Amino acid sequence: MSRRLLRLILLAGCLVASLAVRAAPVLLIDGSSQRLEAWPAVGVLPDAGGEMDIAAAMAAAQRFEAPRSAYATLGLHKEPVWLRIPISWTGGGGPNWMLDIDYPPLNRVDAYLVREGRVVQQARLGNQQPFAQRPVPSRSHALPLELRPQVEYELYLRVQTQGAMILPITVMRPQAFHSEALDEHILQGLLAGLGLCLVIYSLVQWRSTREAMFAKYAMLTSGSLMFSVAQFGIGGMYLWRNNLWLEAHAAPLMALLAAGSTFLFVEDVLRGPGVSRYFTRVMHAGAAVLGATALLYAADLIHVHAVSRVIGTLGLLPALMGLPGAITRARRGDAIGWYFLVAWLGYFVTTAIMVGVIRGYIDATRWTLHTFQAGATLDMVLFMRVLGLRMKAIHAEARSAVRERDTFVSMAYTDPLTGLPNRRGLDVRLAAEMAASAPDRLLAVYMIDLDGFKQVNDRHGHELGDELLVAVGRRLGAQMRSSDTVARLGGDEFVVTAGGLSDERQARDLGLKLVEAFREPFVLAGDRQCSVGLTIGYVLVPLDGSDPVSLLRRADAAMYAGKAQGKGSVRRAEAAVS
Repeated sequence: MSRRLLRLILLAGCLVASLAVRAAPVLLIDGSSQRLEAWPAVGVLPDAGGEMDIAAAMAAAQRFEAPRSAYATLGLHKEPVWLRIPISWTGGGGPNWMLDIDYPPLNRVDAYLVREGRVVQQARLGNQQPFAQRPVPSRSHALPLELRPQVEYELYLRVQTQGAMILPITVMRPQAFHSEALDEHILQGLLAGLGLCLVIYSLVQWRSTREAMFAKYAMLTSGSLMFSVAQFGIGGMYLWRNNLWLEAHAAPLMALLAAGSTFLFVEDVLRGPGVSRYFTRVMHAGAAVLGATALLYAADLIHVHAVSRVIGTLGLLPALMGLPGAITRARRGDAIGWYFLVAWLGYFVTTAIMVGVIRGYIDATRWTLHTFQAGATLDMVLFMRVLGLRMKAIHAEARSAVRERDTFVSMAYTDPLTGLPNRRGLDVRLAAEMAASAPDRLLAVYMIDLDGFKQVNDRHGHELGDELLVAVGRRLGAQMRSSDTVARLGGDEFVVTAGGLSDERQARDLGLKLVEAFREPFVLAGDRQCSVGLTIGYVLVPLDGSDPVSLLRRADAAMYAGKAQGKGSVRRAEAAVS
């Protein structure tokens, strides 16, 4: 009994072992098939030493196992990997088929179609194959297959790449292949066009405004744009065709450019209250490290895996360092903070999905492969909005500074009580008016002193006296033209200028008009009436000279001479003694 039981246990163990090492199912093609996903039929065999050829792979057909990673991705493998796909076509629809591996960054794929133990078709694919030598001139890795009905085939693929082994393998009719290729080109064209427009706009704005933020945004957007162009095969197909160095280096270099520019852009926008005092230093240091990594990688001194580790380590640092500042802005109601938070949330989600695909944890589908590109596009658009809001804030600050400056200038050139020009303001206006004067266009400069103001001030107090001075300034202005000047030098002294006069009589008549206007008393607060008169001394420019200081002194002397002879007079300054 014990021997029989032992035999049964051994037999069950063998049965379980045989089921565990079951072969991958066959890729079955019928007459109605247009497009078939090959991954369910894939068997995997690592080539640890990298020395296995097709004969050795065919001899080891029973050792291929179903992939243990997520759908259509094997994660990161430094060593080559063999794939085996059994194919059976029942016939119908013609012999022409296309093999397509829609992940352009794969470096080298050796494809062997085997029938009855013999290789009937062989080709080399991958982005390190010159474009002119590819079996199909496409952005993905495609190979025409000629299959016979009712014949069993085996498709062997030897994959070797520096990055992730993402393998979305399909077998389809040529019409379906071209339709999918056209759809992908349209999508990439739309996204690339959007990115290019954003880059051109930011460069134009940078040139016109000289704001460094626009230049940093242009670098950030250019890096993201060119990374997608390289990652999805558009660059190798249209921009650097047959340039194998660029094909191998473009995507990592553009990723480093985008990451480094993100450090600089985020630092520029969020610099200020609410962020760490070390914020600027850390952000600049991160950008410098990424720049140095780019130089080392461009010189082939470090491997692409080192680049991936650097980006993986530093890529989240701008968001982590900028998070406090963004939250502070958001709490204050600043939309810039909210846009950054939304952009970083999208970045985290899409990056996590893409890292999962690269590591072999998340299925590689059309949606997941485009997730990071969608996230990068969202970030570009949101960052452009952030840039617009930041520029709006800068312009508002500039306008506020201009208003503040104008206020200070106005205070420096304006009498605070009456709002009239003070001595500085008079000097500026007088210089301009004197420059426009001529013998047939005289400028009259009147020095005015109020008669009886001291008595009003002593009797009613300084408050009413100040009110009277304001009223005097208004009445003087009411008698003059808009092009004339009424200024207060201080106390109860005023200066009035009038240009474009034809002769001295016109100037004297204007002075008498001013004196006459002050015959009527002023009615001030509390219906109190006050009367003041004017005594005026004046000069004519250029007849009486061209030096403003001398002219004002002579007009002042004429005014005091008029007071000495009797108030309420208008007197022209005496001719200068030569």
